[in-house]
Amino acid sequence: VGAGGRFAEYAGSVVGPDTPIVLVTDPGGELEAKVRLARIGFDTVVGALAEPVAAFLAHPDVVETSTRITAADLEAALGGVTLVDVRNPGEVKLGMIDGACHLPVAELRDRLDELDPAAPTVVYCAGGYRSILASSLLRSAGFTQVSDLLGGYGAWMTHLSRDEVGAGTPS
Repeated sequence: VGAGGRFAEYAGSVVGPDTPIVLVTDPGGELEAKVRLARIGFDTVVGALAEPVAAFLAHPDVVETSTRITAADLEAALGGVTLVDVRNPGEVKLGMIDGACHLPVAELRDRLDELDPAAPTVVYCAGGYRSILASSLLRSAGFTQVSDLLGGYGAWMTHLSRDEVGAGTPS
């Protein structure tokens, strides 16, 4: 979870309050991150990585890479994946990708039982930030085939409008 903006809120959405936390911040950002987490009741910060890149390179077994999918690749995969929209209800009122289930990122941790951990899953939000958090949460919960939509719903809508123009359909 990035330390800017709604850091504590998003951390609280994807990590349980009793989870030991190791901070990965820019040098000097540790205290602020710890205080912001404490304000939401997360007092389980056990440390911070002084040189995160070096630590990750030295211990690749503790690092997972995320899988991202483009809108074009998602269109080809529709019907064969579980599609999860993690946007807020107000955003969903503006439209969703057909076939998606709506599980806001703030509710996802408590509603994991509504999804099949063995099914290929694609997560999306408006632009890609919350979906990367959600895909990380799903992987940590045992989901084995998780991707997030690169560029989110915005990229999906742009892709659809390009398809319509390319097919000669007025946009």
